[in-house]
Amino acid sequence: MGGKLRDRVVIVVGAGSVGPGWGNGKAAAVLFAREGAKVLAVDIDADAAEETAGIVAGEGGIAETFVADVSRADRVDAMVEACLDRFGRIDVLHNNVGIVAPKPTVEVDDAEWDRIAAVNLKSMFLTCRAVLPAMERNEYRVDAEGRRIGRGAIVNISSVSGIRWTGVPYVTYSVTKGAVLPLTRSIALEYAEKGIRANAILPGLMNTPMIVEPLKEAYGGGDVGRMVEARDAQCPTGYMGDGWDVAHAALFLASDDARYVTGAELVVDGGISAKLV
Repeated sequence: MGGKLRDRVVIVVGAGSVGPGWGNGKAAAVLFAREGAKVLAVDIDADAAEETAGIVAGEGGIAETFVADVSRADRVDAMVEACLDRFGRIDVLHNNVGIVAPKPTVEVDDAEWDRIAAVNLKSMFLTCRAVLPAMERNEYRVDAEGRRIGRGAIVNISSVSGIRWTGVPYVTYSVTKGAVLPLTRSIALEYAEKGIRANAILPGLMNTPMIVEPLKEAYGGGDVGRMVEARDAQCPTGYMGDGWDVAHAALFLASDDARYVTGAELVVDGGISAKLV
């Protein structure tokens, strides 16, 4: 157990995993708890949220669950109320929801566009909007040098697909994840003087449970092993990252180690966005 988030209350949205293994949100929730946070593990899948909370409890940490479709404002408001009722405050919001559907632009219908925009983008707006008043009520912390340290931190998960082509046509994912960046930047600048930081993480090609079903056809003709090989080959490192790489970046941005970091876009991609081709 560490102490970077000792006595902090963290909401992790998308804290479950869609399949066996470690997704970004699941890894982040467990890592935050290991660093002393009290975690509200939020997911649309009750079993997935309970699995994450069970891991935390098994390690001696504190985590409770809340089931919500965070594209709905009423459920987001209920999530915030539940966190305040259970823990009394909100110090960190970690937004990790996202769905991907590879498809050529002309094959995307209105309903699919609206669904992915609601999950990937609207949910982040709704959760940020809902937690900001609670964060404003937090007291400043004071460091050993007498400087005030902020009242809250927001960490939003975007994607390098929001700033570059990654080899697969998924306009819905690229557009919605790209829009997370100005959303985060706007909140960061609006709330900087109020002691609330907001930053975004841009994962690259990651090996998480989320990629298996939607991407195995696009990359590997239905073969998961071939998909992994193809994605590994795209990365300058020769291999994809995983949920823990994103979780450690999120821990940095959520903690006082990043007390002077806001409005930033932290790329976690093994160098892929630096490639020209």
